[in-house]
Amino acid sequence: MQIHELQPKNTFGKKKRVGRGGKKGTYCGVGGKGQKGRAGSRMKPLIREWIKKYPKLKGYRFNILNEPAIPVDLSKIESKFESNAIINPKNLADKKIIQSKNGKLPIVKITGMGNISKPIIIVNCKVSKTAREKIEKAGGEIKESLKKEKVLSVKDKGLKEKPKKEK
Repeated sequence: MQIHELQPKNTFGKKKRVGRGGKKGTYCGVGGKGQKGRAGSRMKPLIREWIKKYPKLKGYRFNILNEPAIPVDLSKIESKFESNAIINPKNLADKKIIQSKNGKLPIVKITGMGNISKPIIIVNCKVSKTAREKIEKAGGEIKESLKKEKVLSVKDKGLKEKPKKEK
């Protein structure tokens, strides 16, 4: 046996030409009368009815209200920071107490586990009741943010307000 004598086991038949007249007759393989035999007929797929029963989802992680805060114990803060240090999520990430996700700093909650003897300043962190008591007892402070203190209104600076233009 030689290469030119090899033949395939199964021969492929010609595809049927549908919808072009000829050997298929007048109905072109669609069938006789009825809903499926008409032009533009399309049956509703059953899965569409199932999809309609599900609520509309507005994207990945759309309706998450609060992401969980990462807990940080007072004992870790006591060991890593000096007295009168400003503690915020960025400083905690720099000391590798917490990890940032994709460059975004997480919400931090300071818990009352352990003791603290140094006065510290906590900014932009949630604080539990026991931790608040221990920090204030040690002489520390808890602030919402430093930006709010620096921003002063025009009246506080003693400047005159610009007169409003009349139309």
